[in-house]
Amino acid sequence: MKYSRIIKAQILNALKYFPVVLLTGARQVGKSTLALDLLDTYMTFDDITVYASARSDPKTFVNSLRKPVVIDEVQKMPEILNAIKMDVDRKRINGSYLLTGSSNIMAYKGIADTLAGRIAVIELLPLSCKEIAFKDDNILDKLFSKNIAKIKLSDINKDDIIMRIVNGGYPEVQKIDNPRGRYLWFGSYISTYIERDIRDIGELRHMDKFIRMFNMLASRSSHVLIKTDIARDAGIDNKTLDNYLKLLEMTYQIFLLKPYSRNINKRFVKSNKIFFTDSGVVSYLLGISSPQQLMSSPYKGALLETFVFAELLKAVKYAEHPARIFFYRTSDRKEIDFIIEKDGTIIAAEVKLSQTVTKSDFKHVIDLGKSAGNLHAGYVFYMGEHILPFGENLYALPVNILF
Repeated sequence: MKYSRIIKAQILNALKYFPVVLLTGARQVGKSTLALDLLDTYMTFDDITVYASARSDPKTFVNSLRKPVVIDEVQKMPEILNAIKMDVDRKRINGSYLLTGSSNIMAYKGIADTLAGRIAVIELLPLSCKEIAFKDDNILDKLFSKNIAKIKLSDINKDDIIMRIVNGGYPEVQKIDNPRGRYLWFGSYISTYIERDIRDIGELRHMDKFIRMFNMLASRSSHVLIKTDIARDAGIDNKTLDNYLKLLEMTYQIFLLKPYSRNINKRFVKSNKIFFTDSGVVSYLLGISSPQQLMSSPYKGALLETFVFAELLKAVKYAEHPARIFFYRTSDRKEIDFIIEKDGTIIAAEVKLSQTVTKSDFKHVIDLGKSAGNLHAGYVFYMGEHILPFGENLYALPVNILF
């Protein structure tokens, strides 16, 4: 099944204005499929002959390419970027190179400066609920609208939502219709792709310690990151933990969400929240492969929050106008799961694994509204069926609004 990716228009636009576009994201999110849908000429460094040719003489290799060209898995040979820079500087033609990579090569030392002013970086995440449903609208447009109460909801039910949390958004998983098959896919994904990429970019000496830490993080998705506790439990020092977390960020497996503190006269926690970028991976690591297992798990609330976060992150990344996502937590423990900032205004959103909502679920949002002058609306995502008002610009939103 071929999915239409919302970010396609953004890539085409970037190719108009930049000679080099980097499409980056985790393994198996569909980068190669999307790139091949945009350009005809294709080279990949997964092909050992192509790799050997480029390694022997990067400059000649680049000059010989028929452009525009896709160069896949460019993180395997970041030094090729110097040859691309020379070619671009000699004859700048926008849209010449569409690079793809399964780790964030722009975080590599020295790489960001190599193509400064010549490259646009676009991140592709696993499939969103909208993409799986073959829709192309962005949930942010609804959340920042003035008529949220009139929005028509998807008819997806609670059981389907829970199944989507277990499955996550990787395209290949959507083709598998049984728990055993999904279990095998995720196990293979972690051992074949994640471990390999981590080895390639991290030169780890103790993969067993890394995997132990990675498994431990699953139970902490959606929680404030307390590094000393994780390092102690994983049997590693803080410096090693920082390195491991950086590698997971570079391979797009986790996202460290920053706290929101703009223009509010309060004291805030300074630590980040940690989220996995795909609820299916977290479910696998927690031993959950069915809706029944999820609903009996002590981590079910955290998994729903991780799932909603992943959908909101995709919406933020793919938005036409710049948007940013944060969480909110003051030193006196007033917490809001998500704050999204766009065009100078913010929305606040809580996530609740329940089919009921009360006014008290909005108490911290209401408190924020008294401090922040730019709060557009406050929401509580819940597992019910109706959009319901709870005061001026306060609404309970069914999770199926994400679909």
